[in-house]
Amino acid sequence: MPPTRRTATVEFVRHSARRSRRRALATLPSLFTLANMLCGFTAILVSIRGEYTFAAILVGCSVVFDITDGAVARLVGAVTPFGLQFDSLADLVSFGMAPALLAFTLFSQGHDAFDPLGWLACALWVACAAIRLARFNTTIDPTADKRYFIGMPSPGAAGVVLASVFAFGDQMQGRDRLWVLLIVAVPALLMVSRIRFRSFRSLVSPKSGRPYGLIAAAILLIIGFVFIPVVTGVVLAYGYLLAPLILPVLSPLARLVPDRVKEVLT
Repeated sequence: MPPTRRTATVEFVRHSARRSRRRALATLPSLFTLANMLCGFTAILVSIRGEYTFAAILVGCSVVFDITDGAVARLVGAVTPFGLQFDSLADLVSFGMAPALLAFTLFSQGHDAFDPLGWLACALWVACAAIRLARFNTTIDPTADKRYFIGMPSPGAAGVVLASVFAFGDQMQGRDRLWVLLIVAVPALLMVSRIRFRSFRSLVSPKSGRPYGLIAAAILLIIGFVFIPVVTGVVLAYGYLLAPLILPVLSPLARLVPDRVKEVLT
């Protein structure tokens, strides 16, 4: 039967509704990316005011939003070039500028005097974070192992600074504490290194077939952050920092785990 004006109108409305729904789904990941960037920007402002713990919490929220936007984008099928570029710009604010300024204000105790070592270390962090993000965006290798990042990811590097602030933030203040610069310089150099770091994107993917390992890890992390948050944060951040050294040593112990347990957790 030839389409009538009524059926044509109904089809037009349905098509418009589907198009609006797709547009809303495509926008959803960018909202999490925007929240990531705004948390990083606010962390910069409160760092200048000397509220170091609050700034560290805000950068931690940026890490959560950064993980969430990728998972949401894969869930709704909205992985776009715009989203990738927007995510990198947000990461440069939240994991490049914010941790560097947080570390610098702690080191200089809020003074504006010239601190060449502090300036150099924090400038190194920003430069390495920018190089790391640019290299990640421009390096496309279909044959690369998706389970690993080349160089330490910027959220993981920022986690080292956050854990350090929570664990011994009071002892980090003062120009005589040069060891504070190592907390900045070492993760910064690892970001642009060729060392492989494990990627957990497959674990947080909503399409992973066996989420048992993720569920077990999430429960342990929640328990740890509720009862011993500082210890949990330090173990998590520094454990990831040292993972390329620790995993080759511990890998022989994996043979002791029964195959059935490995199958459930993987």
